[in-house]
Amino acid sequence: MFKSGVGFLALFGLGWWLLATSTFESSARLIAMVVGCAAAIGLMLAARRLLPASASEPFPADLRRRFLQVNGIQWLLILVVSQVCVRTGTAVLIPPLVAVVVGLHFLPLAAMFEQPRLRVPAALLTAAGVAGLAVWLLNGPDPVVRLVVGLVSALSLWGMAVWTVTEAASSAAVHVARE
Repeated sequence: MFKSGVGFLALFGLGWWLLATSTFESSARLIAMVVGCAAAIGLMLAARRLLPASASEPFPADLRRRFLQVNGIQWLLILVVSQVCVRTGTAVLIPPLVAVVVGLHFLPLAAMFEQPRLRVPAALLTAAGVAGLAVWLLNGPDPVVRLVVGLVSALSLWGMAVWTVTEAASSAAVHVARE
């Protein structure tokens, strides 16, 4: 499953990073984009190298169906949020509200995969969205809303990816040491 989700975390983290860095000036933005791409690629390569082969095995059919349902609902909600915000002239609220939706989608995944640690990105992405809403409510400029939401969301997802890879690497090291 894209090496235990690390690929998804890396790529979606990159998407949030690009949102955050869209607020930078041209040369700083280019550097930030390169850094973000390097981070995402590095995470995917680390997952490929350090995670066990079993991390790539497909889900059982019932788990795959539930996973697709959770993600289908997430994408439907993102579409609805986007349309409502655009039609009401509040497109600036798309990133914060999407962060809340994405954050909340981790809660059923945590239960489904029996991975309580998925509550961490759930809390952090939801907090990123709430922080972006707070910036907007306090009349903060649109670029600051994007920066806050994008940066916190990217670092949250990448942090989760690092946690997954390092946990697997340390488990493998303990296993080798026992042998």
